[in-house]
Formats: sequence, structure tokens, C-alpha cells
Amino acid sequence: VQLVESGGGWVQAGESLTLSCTVSGLTFGLYGMGWFRQPPGSDRFFVAGIDKSGKTTYYENFAKGRFAISRDNAKDTVYLKMNYLRSEDTATYYCAVIGHSGSYWSRDSYLDWGQGIQVTVSS
Repeated sequence: VQLVESGGGWVQAGESLTLSCTVSGLTFGLYGMGWFRQPPGSDRFFVAGIDKSGKTTYYENFAKGRFAISRDNAKDTVYLKMNYLRSEDTATYYCAVIGHSGSYWSRDSYLDWGQGIQVTVSS
């Protein structure tokens, strides 16, 4: 299984960025997906999740109203649209495939991870 993130980079505070994660090696439409982030010197935290159909989404509190997770099962890709970015959003962002049971908020629920992509927000 391979997950490849793209779309990261450097932006100024208040701007938007959309991350993409393309998955291969499994039947994408059978799995929920999640995005996590890891700020410098910190642990990896849940950001958002989406079920296999795309009909149900989950967000950590800081992401509600600013971030939007979506997926395109025809393209085996999950997205994370981030609006009104703040300096505290600076982190390495990871996408991951969730198993068929477990909480979207728990890292232990995830089977496979991307290598991560850097997002830097300058204030």
C-alpha cells in the first residue's frame, strides 16, 4: 500500500492550501481515510477523517469551520482543504488509511500512512 501526499508548501497567514493524498495498493473505496498533523517537536494529532463513502466526516475542534476533508473514489484520492491558515497550523501533515474498526481520532486505528508533507504558515 502506498500513500502519496502533495500540495504542501509555504503560505502566509490567512491564505488557503489544499492537500491531496493518492492511494494505491488497496481498494480505496472500501476504506475510511484520515489526516493527521505533527507540529515541530510535538506528537501527531488527528485533524479530519472521512468514511469510505464520503458521506460522513469528522473534525478535530481546531479544524471545524476552517478545514474540509473530501474524497474522490474514482481517483483514489482524499483531499484536505485548509482555509484561513494560521501560524499554528505549521506542521507535517499525514494521510492514513483507517481499518474497518476503531476511532478516527486514534492513531492506532490506522493501517498505513503516507510519508508526510510540510505545511508552513508565515504570520
